[in-house]
Amino acid sequence: MKPERLLKHEFVEFIPDQLEDDTIYISIPYATVTHKCCCGCGTEVVTPLSPTDWTLTFDGESVSLDPSIGNWSFDCKSHYWIWRDRIYWAERWSEKRIKHGRLYERAAKEMYFHDLHSAKKRDEEKRARRFWRRIREWRW
Repeated sequence: MKPERLLKHEFVEFIPDQLEDDTIYISIPYATVTHKCCCGCGTEVVTPLSPTDWTLTFDGESVSLDPSIGNWSFDCKSHYWIWRDRIYWAERWSEKRIKHGRLYERAAKEMYFHDLHSAKKRDEEKRARRFWRRIREWRW
């Protein structure tokens, strides 16, 4: 699949009020990437960067976002990848597939945060056991 067009990227602290066409704005301090929808409808697309949302890759020359961008709540319902500053169009999703995709994303987020909470709880329990072991060793 050939890319439709090349995009520019700009690293900024704050996302500008007026977005330029074909420009991806990246705010590392606010873990956010924003651009105008690549279909040309002009709608602002915000992709939060986090372990459960999008990841940004910068290779020193270009940027890529993962996963794809599915603008399911927009009238255009556009779906594309941004890889190495280029747009690669993806297939259009049906309403049924969009619904299943949203359910999957919600479940994946719940699992991530459940696992994160469980790991923190295990770490706290280990620290408590070490603390009490030190107290016992000190007393004897």
